[in-house]
Amino acid sequence: MNIVYLHSHDTGRYIQPYGHAIPTPALQQLAEEGVLFRSAYCANPTCSPSRAALLTGQWAHSCGMFGLVNRGWSVHHPERLIMHTLRQAGYETVMAGFQHVVKNLDDAGWSRILPQGTGDDRAPAEELAASFLSESHDRPFFLDVGFGETHRRGAGFAPQPDGEAPTDPRFVRPPAPFPDTQELRRDMGLFIDAARTLDRKMGRVLEAIDRGGLRDDTLVICTTDHGIAFPMMKCHLTDHGMGVMLILRGPKGYSGGKVIDGMVSHIDVFPTVCELAGIERSAWPDWLQGVSLDPLVRGEAEEVRDEVFAEVNYHAAYEPQRAVRTQRWKYIRRYGDRELPVMTNCDASITKSALIEQGWRDRSVPRERLYDTVFDPAETSNLAEQPESAGVLRDMRARLDRWMASTEDPLVDHDVVPPDPGGVLNRPGDLSAADDPQYSV
Repeated sequence: MNIVYLHSHDTGRYIQPYGHAIPTPALQQLAEEGVLFRSAYCANPTCSPSRAALLTGQWAHSCGMFGLVNRGWSVHHPERLIMHTLRQAGYETVMAGFQHVVKNLDDAGWSRILPQGTGDDRAPAEELAASFLSESHDRPFFLDVGFGETHRRGAGFAPQPDGEAPTDPRFVRPPAPFPDTQELRRDMGLFIDAARTLDRKMGRVLEAIDRGGLRDDTLVICTTDHGIAFPMMKCHLTDHGMGVMLILRGPKGYSGGKVIDGMVSHIDVFPTVCELAGIERSAWPDWLQGVSLDPLVRGEAEEVRDEVFAEVNYHAAYEPQRAVRTQRWKYIRRYGDRELPVMTNCDASITKSALIEQGWRDRSVPRERLYDTVFDPAETSNLAEQPESAGVLRDMRARLDRWMASTEDPLVDHDVVPPDPGGVLNRPGDLSAADDPQYSV
């Protein structure tokens, strides 16, 4: 079985198959032909750690991915990346587009990196992928195709292609946490345009699979690293940051437009691939911390986990947080001595500027947050200090403590997550990542 792994920057669940008024027809068709997971979560709502967790099948601190590759960090255990396991199983492992996990590409386990070129001659990821898919293949392949369209560029996104009309912001609804104002509608309109471009590019890869006659033998994994790049979403541990799109389509029952409501984590993708690729259980890596999604897809179980976890360590600045989510409750714990939000960890945007004008920089962040996601799905009413929630709070604290201890989270024994030598970050009080020269940690 071939595997095509399509991944994007900063898309969250803001695509058409999750009910949003965002036209992404290719992803809608993929969902109708495959399996859509409504309650999928990343392990770390920051770019490199999220991807490392998915590709190693481990929590971010377990695989040693604490910060961003573009700021000098790298996964501590590159030998655990899924590409190494698949190569040992006879796969050709191919990269198209970008990666965001290792500083040295030789460590990642690629058997082939498709040349992109430079400058104006740089080939788009979808064209590289389509060209590879048109080749003849004498062994199964794992094709990694990375897209950056929904990642902010400056305060906006990638421009719309020439001749294509932009989304009319008058008829746009801002993301769930924000008020419906003219400026926020304009910002969301820019995201919608970027999502439309992402959909078109992913669609070209899906079309190339069909042109090559590969659909029946190919598992498509389509996901994103974390929530969208708006304030209190990306880099945050509410569902706005942790929630991700996840669509799988392929043989062995991964078809038919199934919709799965059970909670799943990015770290569950690796063991699922092992199962579908026919790798004997005895040959599965012993470091895997996820579980296979197969029982959900086969209808043998409604749940494969009763809790999911996530963390934040280093992004543009250090902001250590941990979270556990059950079907009903979300508990978030914040570490360190800072009581105010870390502005550098929020990408510049129209929405960010609007919230800062309203005093966002001066709003304190509680040490502990407890949310009832049944009656408060937007996670706005903190129940941590409510006497009637004391029992739930104890249970959620205990769940988080057990996970941190069992996975050897460095915050169990350290006041600060030990930084990578050469990693860089901004001061927590900076307004944005561009306001102050980066300094090494």
